[in-house]
Amino acid sequence: MSSLSVGPDPGSGDVLSDRRMSSGADRVITGLSWWWVAASLIWLTPVIALAMGFPAVREEFGRIFGLAALGSAVVAPAVGFVVALIGRRRQARRRFAMMGAMSSVPILFFWVFGVLLAECPDGYHC
Repeated sequence: MSSLSVGPDPGSGDVLSDRRMSSGADRVITGLSWWWVAASLIWLTPVIALAMGFPAVREEFGRIFGLAALGSAVVAPAVGFVVALIGRRRQARRRFAMMGAMSSVPILFFWVFGVLLAECPDGYHC
């Protein structure tokens, strides 16, 4: 190795281990991003099944699909943010922070109108 070289020696294992780690982190980030996108399709699956003439799917599996979509909308951005933080991917951290913010709006909407306001009997103002 000459004294004029700036980076690590390409023959050493340093460069290869960085490439392996970065490609693994990138694959996990990509997979979690697609999982988050699929949450909306998971949520719409019972509605699509009902429109196609399969009402039993909505009746039997509607709640399961809803909970799976809710879990995907929450878990994918949180885990992706942690992976991006550990992998030092600034752009991916911003993307997962935005995903978390976008996921929180419908979750808060469901929580306020589906849980909190559902406790008020008809005709009464809580």
